[in-house]
Amino acid sequence: MKSNNNNNGNGNTKLILLHPYIQKQGTSNRVWLLAVLTFFTVAFLLTLIYTRDALVRSPRSSMRSVVPPLPTSVISTLVHYASRSNESFHMTHPELKSISDVLRKCSHPCNFLVFGLTHETLLWKALNYHGRTVVVEENRYYAAYFEELHPDIDVFDVQYTSRAGEMDELLASARELARQECRPVQNLLFSECRLAINDLPNHMYDVDWDVILVDGPRGEGAEAPGRMMSIFTAGVLARSKKVGGKTHVFVHDYYRDVEQICGDEFLCGENLVEAINGMLAHFVVERMEKDSFQFCREQNGTAAAAAAAARSGL
Repeated sequence: MKSNNNNNGNGNTKLILLHPYIQKQGTSNRVWLLAVLTFFTVAFLLTLIYTRDALVRSPRSSMRSVVPPLPTSVISTLVHYASRSNESFHMTHPELKSISDVLRKCSHPCNFLVFGLTHETLLWKALNYHGRTVVVEENRYYAAYFEELHPDIDVFDVQYTSRAGEMDELLASARELARQECRPVQNLLFSECRLAINDLPNHMYDVDWDVILVDGPRGEGAEAPGRMMSIFTAGVLARSKKVGGKTHVFVHDYYRDVEQICGDEFLCGENLVEAINGMLAHFVVERMEKDSFQFCREQNGTAAAAAAAARSGL
């Protein structure tokens, strides 16, 4: 009986063996699944990064096909009413028209840098509505107040360390360091030149500015900051462009000594194309190679003579 019971028990017992190949096959499937998911994740990230970089590198081409230029009639109307303002300190119609004509012909989008918050600031933004307009202001409180009223305008405050009465000393220092810290082609963010503005946001120095207007800081009296630093900075930014050729640089209040002397020194008489009523000077400055150490191609005397001729209307 025991024998039969044992036989019956053995007969009902089932033995299941797991072959090592089955376990390996399950692990292999999981590895392949993980590899496929990793591949598609990396591909997605690379595509996203490439697309973002392409958009950053070529904003002009995309904007050019989307945003139409401002109609000429609208430009004329804006300039007309701005020139008839009751404000004591404002540009005349010929001055406004000269700047608006350049902005109208500027490639889209146009990069427009303005030194000084003035009566015309809103006009510049409107005329360059399809581009980038950035204003640099000496008064941080006024800059914050204006930006609060007009959040669509980029305003950055900067602390000028110069004084108009120090112009001769600063020019002598710049000439002495023309092949070093005060050279015409450089990244001003790292400059130690006394005339360089190097405390703007970092990205400002990477922009290829198409138009620059120097209408600040204050320049009346020996204790005012004067516009030596803004004119020098404009000259370096124009010559240090990475792409593109010429930059239009306007200097307002050109009848004053600082504006004329620094304009001749750093923007050069050979580049002066017009001087409107002795108030607004229009320079067209070309980019230079990195190893350039001279702001003007012509000698100082010749450049000064060319500037004087342009100011007299010849």
